[in-house]
Amino acid sequence: MEFSKGVRKKLRRIIEKGLQREYAIGLEKAESVIRDWRQKAPDDHRDHYLLLFKTIRDFDKHIARRYDIMRGSTYVFIVMQQLDDGVISLDDLEELPEEVRNLIVNFRG
Repeated sequence: MEFSKGVRKKLRRIIEKGLQREYAIGLEKAESVIRDWRQKAPDDHRDHYLLLFKTIRDFDKHIARRYDIMRGSTYVFIVMQQLDDGVISLDDLEELPEEVRNLIVNFRG
């Protein structure tokens, strides 16, 4: 799909908004692991360390799969994925032209 430079720029802004929200989600997951570690105060910290490492690694893989191969032709699909995951909302699509919004909303179901 080819979009104008202006539409691609708007899609990138939406993607960046969603990416920032995803970073926050990842940090909240890591914080949850650390909070659990502090509450339990175990003698052996290894399990919590490994869980924290796994949590961050798995979330990093998710981020990489979604955003590492970002090209103008994939912007709309990334926005669809973000919308499906609830990272962005329909309100975030308001700046897009109506036909692009409809494409995103109708294509995803």
